[in-house]
Amino acid sequence: MAQPHPRHIEPVGRDWIPVPARSALGRPARLAEHRIRPAAGDPVRRGTQRLVDDGGPQRIRPRLRRHDRRRVHRTPHRGRAHPVGDECRAALVHQRRPLPAAGDRSSTRAHRRQRGCLADYAARDSSRRRRVTGVVSVSEPTPSPVAVVDDFSLSLVRNGVRSQVLKHVDLHIQPGEILGLVGESGSGKSVLALSLLGLLPPESHPVTEGRVTVDGVDLLHARRDELRRVRREVLGAIFQDPMTSLNPTMRIGRQIGECTHDDAESVRLLETVGVRDAELRLRVYPHQLSGGLRQRVMAAIAVADKDERSDAKTVRPRLIVADEPTTALDVTVQAQLLDLLRELRDDFGCSVLLITHDLGVADQIADRLAVLHHGELVEIGTAADVVRAPQHEYTHSLLASRLTLKMPRDERFATTDSRSAPIEPAVTIRELRKTFGVRRGSREIAAVDGVDLEIAAGEALAIVGESGSGKSTLLRIVAGLERPTSGSVALAGDGDPQMVFQDAGSSLTPWLSVGETLGERLRPLKLSRGEVRNRVIEALAAVDLAPEVAKARPGELSGGQRQRVGLARATMIPPSVLLCDEPTSALDASLAKSVLALIRDLRAKIGMTVLFVTHDLAVARLMGDRIAVMQSGRIVELGLAEQVVSDPREPYTRTLLAAVPEIAS
Repeated sequence: MAQPHPRHIEPVGRDWIPVPARSALGRPARLAEHRIRPAAGDPVRRGTQRLVDDGGPQRIRPRLRRHDRRRVHRTPHRGRAHPVGDECRAALVHQRRPLPAAGDRSSTRAHRRQRGCLADYAARDSSRRRRVTGVVSVSEPTPSPVAVVDDFSLSLVRNGVRSQVLKHVDLHIQPGEILGLVGESGSGKSVLALSLLGLLPPESHPVTEGRVTVDGVDLLHARRDELRRVRREVLGAIFQDPMTSLNPTMRIGRQIGECTHDDAESVRLLETVGVRDAELRLRVYPHQLSGGLRQRVMAAIAVADKDERSDAKTVRPRLIVADEPTTALDVTVQAQLLDLLRELRDDFGCSVLLITHDLGVADQIADRLAVLHHGELVEIGTAADVVRAPQHEYTHSLLASRLTLKMPRDERFATTDSRSAPIEPAVTIRELRKTFGVRRGSREIAAVDGVDLEIAAGEALAIVGESGSGKSTLLRIVAGLERPTSGSVALAGDGDPQMVFQDAGSSLTPWLSVGETLGERLRPLKLSRGEVRNRVIEALAAVDLAPEVAKARPGELSGGQRQRVGLARATMIPPSVLLCDEPTSALDASLAKSVLALIRDLRAKIGMTVLFVTHDLAVARLMGDRIAVMQSGRIVELGLAEQVVSDPREPYTRTLLAAVPEIAS
């Protein structure tokens, strides 16, 4: 079967039309050396061809009105309509012989006459209808954006009330660009990410205005098959809450294998994102990993080559939507992930939408920064301009509220020195060890390996270390959620410790409202409904949440809002020991400060002991009286907070300090 005739198109303005590079006979035509301006009344319609590269032309069948059909030549061997000039069309239609295929050298005299008519048409009629402008020079087209958000507004129904979430947002992401989107919790960042992925929750009855297009497909009104193709071939996603994004019934290797179909490639991807013992990790379930390791698994899936078995090709995502990808990661792995995203951009031209509340992280990697506040885009520009010369007062406030190692430390609540205070320990840990076995493997993974600790009553101990070092496992053993393999944990006083979990979304019951979840903590007190409602509102206000949040379910809240609900639940009845597993990881800087202030106020009022796990050394310095550094399940350094930060003894501690993101002045 004959091949379609290729056409080359030069974008020279709205008045120019595509010119055939070959004649209708499949032979080279001199007409291809000219650009022709259409005359009035010409039936050629714009949009009948798409600009394509040298990999091959694409033909779109023109849609002509009924009264134009008589003026269209239909190629017999293809059945496709080709709009051509009037005189040339008349000559071609007059000849009823079948046209030879492209490349066919056997042509009759009549066919040669047809070619001559087509080739000489422009020169003969230029004085009457057309204007010849010279030789066509095919230039490189301007690359179109991978994603375009055009005057996009969105409203959702929450608690039976429709609220405006995004207001007239305009964004475009160019190929190979890293765009940072920053803003406080609840500003609409995650909802915008869901819009770009075509994952707006239908139960919230979204009402949209404007357009959200990815790879030329309007995700708000696309068909299911178009959405599947874009998600499979164009998009990659790193979600904020990996526990609710990974399948809890499938092992890690199987979930990554859905993209790679190769265990060796899955191991390589896990090692690329900094997962130790990658081959063993393929055999575990998501709940057996720490939050940071789950986040790295999500990153490995997002950047994997998608193996399309149907046509034996691999497709790397053109746009990666990363929603707070570094919140659960320590500073060293955070730097590795940012380097990985940068390498994907440099090597493969992938674009990245990096959503974060940390301006230091965004400044490290982003080409441009967009600042979102209450659903409105208040500032956008290059990263250097936004960070070093912000124009909007909200951007100024974000920069001023950053937690850094250089900011003054509040000493009002840091009064405990375990070396001199003869206070009975509130928590005593002796030779604690916890190992996990792996299916079909003789080797065990030691999450906690011989930890000894004493925490005084009223003291705050901050535990820092890289993801997978055993911090969260140690906390779960103290809380009684895990049984140690060996060793002991002793708690002084009455009452169970309360815990603020790292994965706030998975720790809240999804079918209960926030008010019902918080009210369960008050059930032993046997309060009236009015008293319970008032206590719930007070607890929400303490973590800077509006009373209306009590009617919402966890799925209707942002990650930062869920984290604050978890803290409110843990502190409604003030415990003697509060265990915090990354309580500020999903919060922006201003909210993190308010949460830290709340915890310190509770310490001052009731003498509460705090065991605080974090990967942020700035938070550890502000929050802890002492800092313990964990590596591979062991405590490698323990000392006063200022001493550990200003004069670390261990090389590993110095590595953590060197990896803290800072904004260059």
